[in-house]
Amino acid sequence: MGFFEQRFEENVLTTSVDRLVNWARRSSVWPMTFGLACCAIEMMAVGCSHHDLDRFGAGAFRATPRQADLMIVAGTVTFKMAEQIRRLYEQMPNPKYVIAMGACATGGGPYYKFGYHVVKGVDRIVPVDIYLPGCPPRPEALIDALMALQAKIDRERVLRKARAS
Repeated sequence: MGFFEQRFEENVLTTSVDRLVNWARRSSVWPMTFGLACCAIEMMAVGCSHHDLDRFGAGAFRATPRQADLMIVAGTVTFKMAEQIRRLYEQMPNPKYVIAMGACATGGGPYYKFGYHVVKGVDRIVPVDIYLPGCPPRPEALIDALMALQAKIDRERVLRKARAS
């Protein structure tokens, strides 16, 4: 075995396009800075040094939807805010993901029965990928939801087979 053959074998990595692209996507999730109520405090705590969201490749909270690919809806969604949430979601580039954080975002929370101004779940406005229950959920639960989202990203198909016409 020659010198070049040995170096070639040591430096070759084979993988699929799906695995390579999904690895890049899951390792660089950029959440949008977007909080509506008390759950937003817990979301902010995840970005602090004690919980360190940067370890998971998602620490760079973006201030504009055009640079973010993850919307964390943290808190109570009112009908007045629903239109703005939809507009922000539509401004995000594809692929885009949504985590519904807290009891209010997932199903209306304590305002479900008598809160006429509260949307009974953000999934009525935008498609939700991960539901995170709790009132408010702990920062560790948000990290767990992010890891579940990363597992979902790993299973996505990037390239589709062309159908025979």
